[in-house]
Amino acid sequence: MSEPGEAAEGRPSTGQALAQSLSEAGAKRSRSRNVGALRRLGPFLAAHWGRAAAAGVFLLTSTGATLGMTGAIRLVVDHLTDAGLTAADVDGRFLVVAAVAGVLALSTAFRFYFVTSLGERVVADLRKAAYGHIVTLDQAYFLKTRTGEVLSRLTTDIAIVENLLSTSISIALRNLLTLIGALILLVFVSPKLTGLVLLTFPFVLAPLFLFGRRVRKLTTSAQDRFADAIGSAGESLDALETVQAFGRERAAATRFGAAVETAFAAQLSRITTRALMTAAVIVLVFGGVVGVFWLGVHAGLRGEISWGALFQFAFLSVIAAGSVGALGETWGDVQKAAGAMERVGELLDARPGVAPPAHPTGLPTPARGELAFENVTFAYPGRPDLPALSDFTLRVRPGERVALVGPSGAGKSTVFRLLLRFYDPDAGRVTLDGVDLTAADPAEVRARMALVAQESPLFSGSAAENIRFGRESASDLEVAEAIRAAQAESFLAALPQGLDTPVGDRAKTLSGGQRQRLAIARALVRKAPILLLDEATSALDAENEHLVQRALDEAMKGQTTLVIAHRLATVLKADRIVVMDAGRVVDEGTHTDLVARGGLYARLAALQFEAA
Repeated sequence: MSEPGEAAEGRPSTGQALAQSLSEAGAKRSRSRNVGALRRLGPFLAAHWGRAAAAGVFLLTSTGATLGMTGAIRLVVDHLTDAGLTAADVDGRFLVVAAVAGVLALSTAFRFYFVTSLGERVVADLRKAAYGHIVTLDQAYFLKTRTGEVLSRLTTDIAIVENLLSTSISIALRNLLTLIGALILLVFVSPKLTGLVLLTFPFVLAPLFLFGRRVRKLTTSAQDRFADAIGSAGESLDALETVQAFGRERAAATRFGAAVETAFAAQLSRITTRALMTAAVIVLVFGGVVGVFWLGVHAGLRGEISWGALFQFAFLSVIAAGSVGALGETWGDVQKAAGAMERVGELLDARPGVAPPAHPTGLPTPARGELAFENVTFAYPGRPDLPALSDFTLRVRPGERVALVGPSGAGKSTVFRLLLRFYDPDAGRVTLDGVDLTAADPAEVRARMALVAQESPLFSGSAAENIRFGRESASDLEVAEAIRAAQAESFLAALPQGLDTPVGDRAKTLSGGQRQRLAIARALVRKAPILLLDEATSALDAENEHLVQRALDEAMKGQTTLVIAHRLATVLKADRIVVMDAGRVVDEGTHTDLVARGGLYARLAALQFEAA
């Protein structure tokens, strides 16, 4: 039974520690353990025990007031036929009814506030913990899991849990307490009739357990299908220009529509099962109550029970029956939330293959910027039989400028990914200032590097916010210096609000060259001892490429720099050029030496410079 008004920070225990404790607890359960997945919410609730305690107090008082109302009504009815009953006596008894109603109103209001606010607080903490855990997962996880599916778990599944915590759990707990209290009072009012009511309970509970497990399984299936639909939509929207350029709008819409229909079919199966469960429970509950009340009326006619007691018994029976019906309804919500929480739990259980060791080795201070690859072999998780690097060895001295060149697929970008410790090598080791990267904290390793990728993603927000993404504490002067070095002054000054101009989703309001210069400024403001430039000037025209290259030449002085470039003209000033092919170093030296020796580099140079 629902009442009016019932609609469908910064604490250490609700951050990464919570995600960790939840994951460890979740690793011990399986999908077949019914509502056990909801136990993962325990640490979140414990973090707000004060609010939970207040919710419990008002839950008890509102339940007590509901049951007390039946006693107040009995008091009125039992004395209606008293000889010498006066209007003042009637008024007094109705004042008792009014007082109980007032307590019920206040208790219900406070219960609703504390239960609902507790639910919203817990869900907010769950969302933060889940997202905080997601961003710690390594690249290998996202090779096998679509971003849209992750977002579905973060939004839709947690929204289902939110509905349980903010609404259904309040209804369920109140009706459970009401049912227990009503049964206790029924025993005092008429033990014989109460015994008959209890005989109907096995028939009521059977549908809950028979249908409940199927509802949970169907809920999990429906959410999986919906995640597929979201993943399909995410892929199409991420590449919308490509979809439209190839005239595949209808195909994308058809694909999404098919995924949605599959999700709808799964939801329809769940709804049908839940509807059958609800109908069975209501028929059995109210059928039993009507039968028992019929016997009670006959007992009243025989004088075996007072009419006031019979009225109280009737009210308590209806309350108990309504509570059982409401529990049947909310049991479906509990099963649905359990299915959703299982999916969220799977996300929290995911462990990055690249993680800080229990006792990380600190990197030397000050940083030297010395890099080394020692007989490294590595294959991506999805392609174990195709190594991206094979017995790869490379040493880069502090302050040296090294260019990596070679055909596509030679493994150049993989070198950067291993340096940033997005992956660990299958064999050999990678070191920074003499420390094996697998022994160091990945966050400390990445703090010493600044990356400009071939396609450097930018974010919604202002140009200044995108630059400060490289180093949030950068001063206005440091931001301005990075902008000048990246040759971005002119186009930023032309924006309506200058640096504070919003650049739109993924900075799509800017041209490719403008986005690349912002990415370069973001890397320069980081002031890291190691620069990683992966085709950093690929999106620039000849004039701007020349200007930015001059700026990068200045910025690279005194810093260890690795440059990947397909256009060999951009690496002529490198201290050393390393030629790669099939994941190996096949040659190295200066441009002049490499051309003189012939080989792969000489062929690449001949093709490019002759074409020019």
